Amino acid sequence: MKRRLLLAAASFAASTAPAFAHLDPAEHGSLLAGFTHPLWGLDHILVMIAVGLWAAQIGGRALWVVPSAFVGTMAFGFALAVAGVHLPFVEPAILASVVALGLLVAMAVRMEAVACAAVVGVFALFHGYAHGGELGAAGALPFSTGFVIATALLHAAGIGLGFGISLLSSGRVIARILGGLTAFAGLALIFS
Repeated sequence: MKRRLLLAAASFAASTAPAFAHLDPAEHGSLLAGFTHPLWGLDHILVMIAVGLWAAQIGGRALWVVPSAFVGTMAFGFALAVAGVHLPFVEPAILASVVALGLLVAMAVRMEAVACAAVVGVFALFHGYAHGGELGAAGALPFSTGFVIATALLHAAGIGLGFGISLLSSGRVIARILGGLTAFAGLALIFS
């Protein structure tokens, strides 16, 4: 049973490849283009799943507060970009978010849910801004609705992964290893 669960979690994580990403809004609609957009970048996938995994490690209110804070602040960052507000250091902050959230999971950092929400909110602002900056020909509302849904689903996948591996006898260690691998992947993205 444990092996099947781990295999299912690994298969799900591997299935997030960017096969349908960056669809043309004119051809596929802005909602679908927005939905697939977060699935394009490895940095986005790693951060979204790490947010869910970290929330699962903490448990309690963090299960809904942390992902909700990310999604809400990400939407605000998107609105800033659409409004033409300049936000510096967007790409470095996104890459830093991969490393930082990976390290938070790897070190199993436990904080109050509100403090965790503030941490992920800072990074979410930059992720949302990047989505807004890449809007292109898509309609803002359907595009943002699509990427908000995709982000929430990636957070749910991270929470599910966290719960799934917690059923294993070495689940805490596995979660921490996944966090370390996420941080390492973030460093690799920085230096690639």
